[in-house]
Amino acid sequence: MNSDLRPDTDGVLELLRQRGHRMTAQRRAIVLEIMSTRGHIVPADIAGRVQEKEPGVNASTVYRTVELLEEVGVLTHAHVERGPEYHHSGEHNHVHLVCSNCGSERSLPVGLLDEVKDEFAAATAFVPDFTHYAVRGLCEKCGGQRLKDGSKP
Repeated sequence: MNSDLRPDTDGVLELLRQRGHRMTAQRRAIVLEIMSTRGHIVPADIAGRVQEKEPGVNASTVYRTVELLEEVGVLTHAHVERGPEYHHSGEHNHVHLVCSNCGSERSLPVGLLDEVKDEFAAATAFVPDFTHYAVRGLCEKCGGQRLKDGSKP
């Protein structure tokens, strides 16, 4: 593990090897790129960067590797407007906010929803995970406007 408690590239490769996965040059290049990425991990972006260095890497190999890294607990994902975005496990400490009108996006620290989460759980006996899906609503700019379909919020 490195100083920020995220497994390093070698540790992830060893974890995959221990679970019986082959360590091809392509998979090593993909894991290296993912582990060096900070913030949101978008598979299409990873594929583009890996293909610049390793032209033979197919985008489907990147997507399969991302899914594999999620299976073994290295990555987690959230559903946002553009599709799933991945994060290093333990770094998904924010909620995605998406404006239903203009499409703008921002993040909110998940801790700000602790009280709402507790109230929700008390009322429903169900504990929500606000980090898995984007929360849709209206941004400050669009708050008083009509939605694209003409309806009021």
